Amino acid sequence: MSETIVVLDPMAPERADKLRALLPPGFVLTHGTARGDDHMKEIIAEAEYAIAGQVGVNAEVLKAAKKLKLLHKWGVGVDNLDTQTAKQLGIKVARTTGSNAVPVAEFTLGLMLSALRHISFGHAELKKGDWRGGRLPGDTFTLSGKTVGIVGFGAIGQNVAKLLKGFGCTILYSKRQPLSAAEEAELGVKHASLAELLAKSDVVSLHCPLTPETANMIDRSAFAAMKKTAVLINVARGGVVAENDLIEALRAKEIAGAAMDVFEIEPLPADSPLLGLDNLVVTPHLAAIASDNFAPTVKRMFDNIARVSRGEPVPERDSVV
Repeated sequence: MSETIVVLDPMAPERADKLRALLPPGFVLTHGTARGDDHMKEIIAEAEYAIAGQVGVNAEVLKAAKKLKLLHKWGVGVDNLDTQTAKQLGIKVARTTGSNAVPVAEFTLGLMLSALRHISFGHAELKKGDWRGGRLPGDTFTLSGKTVGIVGFGAIGQNVAKLLKGFGCTILYSKRQPLSAAEEAELGVKHASLAELLAKSDVVSLHCPLTPETANMIDRSAFAAMKKTAVLINVARGGVVAENDLIEALRAKEIAGAAMDVFEIEPLPADSPLLGLDNLVVTPHLAAIASDNFAPTVKRMFDNIARVSRGEPVPERDSVV
């Protein structure tokens, strides 16, 4: 008798077929076809396992699940999942720790270069038929030799640091538990307080989880502490940055620019004032998406699901609750 895995995010049939090609024996896969809690309640009701990427899974959705054994995050950050309710209901929660570190780190580097050199602005203007040339919304800067501050220094942050070695950057990092001196020397990084990092960095790159401590951490006071020539990169979570404060800082040229792949509300509303800022690069939560990383990540999720099906524990590195 087969068990059902449901992907709660809306998904094109072609992508679902790629997932089905990787399914272990004894499982069938269904997926979302629309957004909203009502639809998720409907499709999760009879599933034994659920996978969530970017959609929020709240208590009401979880309570609609009659058979659910495991809720699996497609990625790392579980702030969009009600893990407390899952625990109360006896539903295990897992994730693929570190699985997207290289894709997100590479994407981060792309955003740095785009924000520093106004690549996206030039692309958009030329697509409209306007050869902007030197008529850019601000000064442009090289990445080479700059000071880069990395806020949050887990697998993604450390991969960003490795990629930046070739640019000869001075790399500061902010982390609750600093690395050992040997680890810092190997990566070529130096620990700094958040205040020191903001003041000294030409590029501030966010890679921390969204928690009560980090919510709105980058706010008006943080922008005031940054260099006027600095750029902010956010591939962490939208809620880490106070978006209204960012809009004010970019309009006033309090910082030179920013690049964001994540937002307080996703999908980003079409009337968001963020979309009208020439010194802001925006992408629709793409950082973790890489075709050559698809199969390894999916196989790992399916392996965790198969373990639970056999009555085995999820590996410690992937277990959340």
